[in-house]
Amino acid sequence: MYDLDELKAYARLHARGQGVDARRVAEVLDRITNDTPGDEHSWAHVWHAVGDALAARGRELEACAHYATARFPYPSDEPRAEAQRAAVAAFDRWRSAHGGIEPLEVAVPGKGKVRAWTAGLDAADPRPLIVVMGGIVSTKEQWAPQLPKFAKQGFAAVVTEFPGVGENGLTYDADSWRLLPALLDALQGRARLTDVSLLTLSFSGHLALRAAATDDRIGRVLTVGAPVSAFFTDDEWWETSVPAVTKQTLAHLTGITDPAALRAELHGWALTEEELDAVQVPVGYVVSTRDEIIPRADSKLLADRMPQARFKEFDDVHGSPDHLGEMRLWLMHALLSSQGIEDHRTAALEVGLGLHKLAAIIQDERGIKDERAGRSS
Repeated sequence: MYDLDELKAYARLHARGQGVDARRVAEVLDRITNDTPGDEHSWAHVWHAVGDALAARGRELEACAHYATARFPYPSDEPRAEAQRAAVAAFDRWRSAHGGIEPLEVAVPGKGKVRAWTAGLDAADPRPLIVVMGGIVSTKEQWAPQLPKFAKQGFAAVVTEFPGVGENGLTYDADSWRLLPALLDALQGRARLTDVSLLTLSFSGHLALRAAATDDRIGRVLTVGAPVSAFFTDDEWWETSVPAVTKQTLAHLTGITDPAALRAELHGWALTEEELDAVQVPVGYVVSTRDEIIPRADSKLLADRMPQARFKEFDDVHGSPDHLGEMRLWLMHALLSSQGIEDHRTAALEVGLGLHKLAAIIQDERGIKDERAGRSS
């Protein structure tokens, strides 16, 4: 189903964000010769085996990162599904030993159940809330170790997954944005819902903008390379630029496997000018000028319709992987300064450097060979 070279390129990029040693990545990749489920030299089997060895030595977070790599881009077969379960279990063991992170399950009416990890929820002293959501391949376990850093800065923080990803049992559809208001409803009394920030990356940024158009509890939206309108409507862009693995993943998440039917469905998901005009809160958007997934027309539309929006541009591809540090610090600075934190620059460094995964996780969604060198001239 997948191009093995694409998967290997993903692993090298992903290692930067997961903290996995580059030499270990190279050693593991040398042992992988195929993507046939069950084969001892297959993608999922080899990555899972390395994760098991790390878990046996009590290195649970490292094991979780390897299991997460084994499941990429989504659990399309049983070995990948096993890896997904193993990643959650390894993280659960780690957080149980270290404390500070608690699970949360939310039932979205008429949709299904969503699981999350939380820190800083306090009914006696509700704090400003940060909701973190990755894109179409990012599991919550990749973000959750950083939640206590937000709590240390005085926030309540929740990380959950995009519909259909990981333990999010929802199907990705036109109403998926309703997940965010439902999550806020579930946190009533345990966080300050008059002060909510959404750190929602790539495709989850689209959900955040739509939710912010109608839910006045949302106080700010920060995103990186979010689709807005043209991604959903520009058929030429879809055919000539969007990577095959992105299309495969969207088909999986929506349950629409016919390519023509998927494309027709996505057409109706573009945010309208009226919806964008209804977003009156601060928006921070990172633009990658050579983004091969999200057309530049989307960020330009935001600039036209949202005078309150702030943009940060990097001469890079989707997720700006060559500008990891600058991007994460810009996002954290924007978040913390908007909260009125007195020493927001120092806090941004502390939290931002802890969130070293940020851009590399978004980079997962590229799912294509790293051809940056060939496209940079």
